[in-house]
Amino acid sequence: MTATAPPRSASEAGPDSGKSAGRGRLRPRIPQRLRNIALPYLLLLPALALELLIHIVPMVFGILISFKSLTLFYIRHWSSAPWAGFDNYKIAVKIHQPIGQALLHSFWVTIAFTVLSVGLSWLIGTAAAILMQDTFRGRALLRAIFLVPYALPVYAAVITWTFMFQQNTGLVNHVLHDQLHVTSDKPFWLIGGNSFWALVIVSVWKSWPFAFLALMAGLQNIPRELYEAAAMDGAGVWQQIRKITMPSLRPVNQVLVLVLFLWTFNDFNTPYVMFGQSAPHQADLISIHIYQSSFITWNFGSGSAMSVLLLLFLLLVTAVYLLITSRRRGDADA
Repeated sequence: MTATAPPRSASEAGPDSGKSAGRGRLRPRIPQRLRNIALPYLLLLPALALELLIHIVPMVFGILISFKSLTLFYIRHWSSAPWAGFDNYKIAVKIHQPIGQALLHSFWVTIAFTVLSVGLSWLIGTAAAILMQDTFRGRALLRAIFLVPYALPVYAAVITWTFMFQQNTGLVNHVLHDQLHVTSDKPFWLIGGNSFWALVIVSVWKSWPFAFLALMAGLQNIPRELYEAAAMDGAGVWQQIRKITMPSLRPVNQVLVLVLFLWTFNDFNTPYVMFGQSAPHQADLISIHIYQSSFITWNFGSGSAMSVLLLLFLLLVTAVYLLITSRRRGDADA
């Protein structure tokens, strides 16, 4: 029999064998670790590139243009437009001048429109979501019908409402005047003071299904045992809503109200499709006003300054809202 040499100990193996073994163990680990670290960033890279191309770069150019006297005469060579500094901002905030007065009026119209639209959308969505929690025949079909305004394309829906608001041939006046005899004559809905209410109606119609969808999802997370225990203790429907439903929906409502506010305040499609390039004075939302200042009067510097002021206002409102809601959440947890 041939004798085999016993295995050498680590001290007898020599320095190179330990290094080679260590390199053999570390070689597959380092690339795997790098892949694990780099993979999330690689997956986010297309979204970051699109965000940079679609939002960040135009926003930076918009801020730059707001410091220039960019008008129709310099549109082909915008970089050679005279430097205006803060003159565009000063003109926009001078409320005693025509431009500042018009911007301030548009701002207050937008505030009133946003408060009414968000409040009514949230109220209708909350009521519908609570009613849809009970089981009854046809509930699934009714839920689908409620979501139709949210699923329809904005342009198709608003154009349909525009036809419905026509004075002589519209469905609204036909129902109110010809059938119900509510009005003495057929009112104008797309001009004058009624244009504001027509805008609110269309905005609520297309916004409340989103509130309904978000709140209905939030209601699914409330345990039914809470309602059963409250009913056994003698709590009525309104007490259950006030003591169980609304406190449980508070996290959903905090996000929902903020999203609805930002969407509604920045809404451009609805007034543009309803009224065209020049909205009535009573329905002159700030988004349409900035568009008119930029593309109708061809004063891109002034329009960009108004856009930057709008951005700063929305950032301020968002920061204050998040600060208040976070403090309330902290107080509730404490």
